[in-house]
This record gives sequence, structure tokens and C-alpha cells, in this order.
Amino acid sequence: MNDFRLPLGTIVEGFIDYITETFGFLFDFIRAVFKGAFELVDVLLVSPPFWVIIVVAAALAYFTRGWKFTLGTVAGLLVILGVDQWENAMDTLALVLVASILAIVFSVPLGILAAKSKVASRIIKPILDFMQTMPAFVYLIPALILFRVGVVPGIVATIIFAMAPGVRLTELGIRGVDHEVVEAGQAFGASPWRILRQIQLPLAMPTIMAGINQVIMLSLSMVVISGMVGAGGLGAEVVASLNRIDVALGFEAGLAVVILAIYLDRLTAALGTGGTPLGRFFGSLRRRPRAVVAAADDVPARTHEPVAV
Repeated sequence: MNDFRLPLGTIVEGFIDYITETFGFLFDFIRAVFKGAFELVDVLLVSPPFWVIIVVAAALAYFTRGWKFTLGTVAGLLVILGVDQWENAMDTLALVLVASILAIVFSVPLGILAAKSKVASRIIKPILDFMQTMPAFVYLIPALILFRVGVVPGIVATIIFAMAPGVRLTELGIRGVDHEVVEAGQAFGASPWRILRQIQLPLAMPTIMAGINQVIMLSLSMVVISGMVGAGGLGAEVVASLNRIDVALGFEAGLAVVILAIYLDRLTAALGTGGTPLGRFFGSLRRRPRAVVAAADDVPARTHEPVAV
């Protein structure tokens, strides 16, 4: 009995070797696309003077949460500049933005599919459980084999690790939309696509935005792990400080990660509120379906009115 062993690891290793040899050209193409996207965003963040990025970040902060958040944003970014971590922070921000956007692009449609189909939901949920519970370091092994050392394995591992809450909360938000509102749209002859676009998605937007917020936070949590595979940025600084037992460098790089995390967290969390110009815009999207409901409530009253003779 002690000699019994399931060769699961060997099977997975053989599968990775097979797809590497068979679909190597495809992974090279994906690597080129992901690397190009990262370099484009990185150039946009690193090339301008630091004060331009600070002004843009402060403007976004003001239009989402107001002047207090703006002051905090400026102060935090100046701290990053003051500890000489600006370029590393911009590299990290570029990685997080690319990985988060790709994770959102994958997770939101999957969440919509899971909300529309119970069969799809039953298939997707165990996969999400696997993705969330598997240690993040494990993702790096096949990612390194398929995409080689650099920023791309970090992006791929980040996407896999971060997209689960986006799928779950998108499904939860759409399933949580009042069925009477959907039925009202159907009564007016709206197509399923129009009901999804003009009723379900606007009403589910706060929950979807919470999922996007979690995607970004989980992406930032992968920064250090991405630094271990040559992704650079603040993750590489943290890894270097660990190898050298450099407390000062580790604290400064970690503080820069915290500042970026707080900024992105508050920024995305504020988009679902109605207290600022951008918040009022997203709030207006959620109020549009109410007109449909009100009109639907008037239909029976009009159809049962007595006709004057």
C-alpha cells in the first residue's frame, strides 16, 4: 500500500511539455502581445515628467472622491518620489493595469455567461474555486515554461489569480437584479441583449465594480511574486531587499505598493457612488431602468381604461 502513488504531477508535466512543443508558436504570439501592451503602458507612465502623472492622478482623484482624496493622492505620490521608487512604481502600475484590464476582459463575460446559464455556472464555479485556492507560486512554474523569464509570466499568473472575484461578483450582480424589472423590459419587446445592456448591467454595476476593485487588489498582491520571475518594478525591489536583508529598501518598496493599492482601491470603489461627477454619471446609468419600470406599471392602467362612447 505504501508503494501506491497517483502520478498526477507526472501527467500534468507531460501535458505542459506537449502543449509547449505543439503550440509553442501560439504562446510566443501571446508573449509578444502581452509584452507589447505592457511596454506601451509603461512608456506612457515613465516617459512624462513625474508632475504630469501626479496631475493626472490628482484630477482623477478629485472627480471621483473630492479634494481630500486629491490631497492624499498628491502626498502619497510625492512620498514615492521622495524614496526614489518612482520609476519602479510606474513599472508596477503598468503591470497591474495591463493584468487587471485583461482579467476584467475575461472575467466579466464569464460572469455574464454564468448568470445566464446554470450549466455554465456549475462548470465555472469549481474552476474558480481551484484558481483561488491553488497557491499563487504554483502558477509561475507553467508560466515560466510557456512564456520564459520576464514580465509576461507575471502578467499571466496575475490574470489567473485575480480574475475569480470578477467572475463571481459579476454573476452575483446580474442574478440580483429584480426579476420584475427584467420582465418589464421583456413586456416592451426588448431583446435579451438590450435587457442586459440597458437594464441588468446598469443595475448590477455597483456589484460589478466591487468585483473589479477586488481584481485590482489581487493584482497588486501578486507584485512581489511577479518580481521573482523577472517582472521588475517594486516586486523586484522587495525580492532584492529580502535577499540582502535590507530593511530600508524593503520598507520603502513596500510603502510604495501600499500607496498604489490605497489609491487604486479608493478610485475604483468611488465609481459606484453618486457624490462626484463621475459617480453621478454611473449613478445615472443605474437610474435609467427605473423609467422602464414606471412605464410598465402604467401599461395595465392604460389598457383597462374605459373607452368613452
